[in-house]
Parts: sequence; structure tokens; C-alpha cells
Amino acid sequence: MALLTVGSEFPQFSKTAVVSLEKGKEFETLTNTFNNDNGQWTVMFWWPKDFTFVCPTEIAEFNAAYEEFRDRDTTLIGASTDSEFVHAAWRRDHDDLRGLKFPMLADTSKSLAEDLGILEANEKIAYRATFIVDPQNIVRWVSVYDLSVGRNVDEVIRVLDALQTDELCPCNWQKGEETLVV
Repeated sequence: MALLTVGSEFPQFSKTAVVSLEKGKEFETLTNTFNNDNGQWTVMFWWPKDFTFVCPTEIAEFNAAYEEFRDRDTTLIGASTDSEFVHAAWRRDHDDLRGLKFPMLADTSKSLAEDLGILEANEKIAYRATFIVDPQNIVRWVSVYDLSVGRNVDEVIRVLDALQTDELCPCNWQKGEETLVV
């Protein structure tokens, strides 16, 4: 399937996610219908595999910026095609992942990754993809990296800020700077 791109409606989903390490409260079912009701944006970022090397650096960096996303009325969701049990084990095992403030979505059927067009052909794992979705469930930004290269969380926040202005933002625009007047 082709990469889901800007202007497309983000697919509906219902998936299990790891939301805690507290016994009996580890898992919840996550859907994307909640954002339509409360005016939230969504940033969903995907990584290829748990228990790898580049992935935890990105996940930890998104977690460090969690309040930045919250301040922007944005729900942050991490995802991969690993199971919720693997996610939970990785969180318990990795020092940088124990205190995650956002859910780790488990797309074990790979159906959402396939609908998004980010499923790598050979291993059937997700590419490093990031989607910014507006409160109307429309994709406003997509970024896809090769499996070996980590993304820049500051750039995700910069683009989110620009999109939320609903104005024309020049190259390298940063929050607080003037937008373009036509």
C-alpha cells in the first residue's frame, strides 16, 4: 500500500497499548476516536523493533518532550509492530523507558502500519514514521526515515507549532517568530 500522506484521513484503529508498568494496569485499548471529541492533535511515531539500539534513543527523546506536546493540546503515541507483552518487557528492562508518559501501541496484526503504508517489505516491520494528525483526523505532516536513522524530535515540535498557527510559516520558522503576510 502507498504511504498515507498529507490531506488523507488517518485510519480508524483499535489496538492494545502499554500504558503503565503497574501490575494489572499495564494495558489499555487505544483508539483514535477520542481526539475528535476533545479538539486534540495527535503525533504518532513508529519505530521498527523493540530491544534495538536507535529506537530507545528516539522514544526517550519523545518522552523528554512529552510536556511540550501536552502544552500544544497534542496526544503523543508511540507504536511498533511488536506485541504489548514485548513492549511491557522492554519498558521494564530499559532504564530510559520505565517512566514513559505516553502509550506504546502494539500493532501485532500490522494492519495499521499497512494502512499507513509504512510496512517494510522484507521484514514486515514499520519504518521510522511520524504522523501529525489534526483534531479532524486529517494527516497534516508525514516524515519517514530509513531504519538506521533516528529522527529529530525538535523538528516534529517545530512543524506542529507551525501547523497550529494556521498561517504561512517561512523556512526554518520557530514558534514566536513572525509568520508571512500575503
